[in-house]
Amino acid sequence: MSAKIALLPGDGIGPEVVAEARAVLETVGQLFGQTFEFTSHLIGGCAIDAHGDPLPAETLEVCRKADAILLGAVGGPKWDDPTAKTRPEVGLLKIRKELGLYANLRPIKPSPSLIDSSPLKRHIIEGTDILFFRELTGGLYFGKSGLEKTETGETAFNTMIYSTHEVERIVRMACQAAMKRRKKVTSVDKANVLEASRLWRRVAERIVKTEFPEIQYDVVLVDAMAMHLISKPAAFDVVVTENMFGDILTDEGSMLPGSLGLLPSASLGEPGPGLYEPIHGSAPDIAGKGVANPLATILAAAMLLRHSLNLEKPAAAIEDAVEAVLKAGHRTKDIAAAGEKSIGTKEMGKLVLERLKA
Repeated sequence: MSAKIALLPGDGIGPEVVAEARAVLETVGQLFGQTFEFTSHLIGGCAIDAHGDPLPAETLEVCRKADAILLGAVGGPKWDDPTAKTRPEVGLLKIRKELGLYANLRPIKPSPSLIDSSPLKRHIIEGTDILFFRELTGGLYFGKSGLEKTETGETAFNTMIYSTHEVERIVRMACQAAMKRRKKVTSVDKANVLEASRLWRRVAERIVKTEFPEIQYDVVLVDAMAMHLISKPAAFDVVVTENMFGDILTDEGSMLPGSLGLLPSASLGEPGPGLYEPIHGSAPDIAGKGVANPLATILAAAMLLRHSLNLEKPAAAIEDAVEAVLKAGHRTKDIAAAGEKSIGTKEMGKLVLERLKA
């Protein structure tokens, strides 16, 4: 197959880690007989500097026509002025909205070679393999909001709004993924308090029972889920939830493996291209030093192959190569133990390439 991949390196360490992921995709293409056409475009702070816009029209247009998008990171102290007309993060929010990317996928699967890097005890974290589905374009973050002056000061409000259609499509996508895994889905809500969650629960249950009867389905309240994530994370397979709950729970879950430098994510919609990125930020303090961990972005490239291009074998080959490199004891600074030797961004990328070719 031939696929167009739009690269959005962004700010900070973004260009460094995206370069390594691109090299991995090029190698995978050679090994598996695929052709990838890459183009690189501006987003975030660098786009503000060049065009005064964190998401230039040219970037958005190219992304619309791409088969998939690989993003590095956006933001940094240079653009943190609270009086600025725009900020790098606006570009990220806008591209999600413009491309209809309503589902955020975040896998939480600690590397067996780094189990002891987790803040949790080995017997708790071992066997953890969770795939989170967070609804990305609805809920409290996108409902009606405002600030009103009152006799006693001010009153602020945000409204959590969900429609049947929004719940159906994210639950259906989560179930489709679960059918390729352990056929288990956990829906997280707050139906004992919130009307929006009661709708979520009714719709989710209907979708599972009528369209995916083979799936083992359960429901957990969000406060209980926050506890279960650190007490029995291995009990879960696919977890689906609304925007704000997903925002909080996936950040909690991201700490289970012990490093943000190892975790990729995907934002998907229909029928447009998916957007893939590491969950870490732009890390401006280490930008340009050649020490950033590229593995999260390389694993994001594997998600790109799997979810946007339906290339399971090349995706699995990348994941196996990353695990082999970690098993061999190679570490970037962020995942190295105290006193342990660490390697740089390019060397880690080179080791993954060598393992793929082997």
